Amino acid sequence: MSRLSVSQKSYLEKATEAYHLQIDTGGAAYLTGRGIGKEVASTYRLGNVVEPLVGDDDYAGRLAIPYITPAGVVDIRYRALMPEQSPKYLSRTGAGAKLYNVSALLKSSNTIAICEGEIDAITMDALVGIPAVGVPGANNWRRHFSLLFEDYSQVLVMCDGDQAGKDFGKRISSELDGATIIHCPEGSDVNDLYLQEGAEGIRKRVGL
Repeated sequence: MSRLSVSQKSYLEKATEAYHLQIDTGGAAYLTGRGIGKEVASTYRLGNVVEPLVGDDDYAGRLAIPYITPAGVVDIRYRALMPEQSPKYLSRTGAGAKLYNVSALLKSSNTIAICEGEIDAITMDALVGIPAVGVPGANNWRRHFSLLFEDYSQVLVMCDGDQAGKDFGKRISSELDGATIIHCPEGSDVNDLYLQEGAEGIRKRVGL
């Protein structure tokens, strides 16, 4: 994948800002239902595509999740807010697989979590208090990602409670020595667990 141009990065920043300003129209209610309040939504600059920018009509009515790095916004993914919206996630044309919330790698911590998806990463990082990155789907792990986690004493791999989650755990454990694989109960993910058990429940599950 080629490096983003100045104009592409400028557009991503513009879209992030525009959609974040629209978060109170539908998106905020969805996030509140997931335990993610306004302050956390602002931290991660989450948005709602109510009035799409030119070229973004396909993302109307979706949650906008920007991928923010020290170099700025490098991608945006769009999550369905309603059950009838399909597919569940949309990516921008030409976007490659990236890790979400890479700022977690800059935090002073011997422990880091790798989650399936952005909402789970936000849940671990902001609500549970364990630095976390997200992989945008179980099939989007890339071998070179493992280099980022070599110096951590503890790497927690938070797997969804389904077959894709099991495959996710197996793949990462085969490429990342010493990773601790945590399987969520059948049909659940990290955010579901947080809603059911709270931060302390998850910390107990992972042994912290």
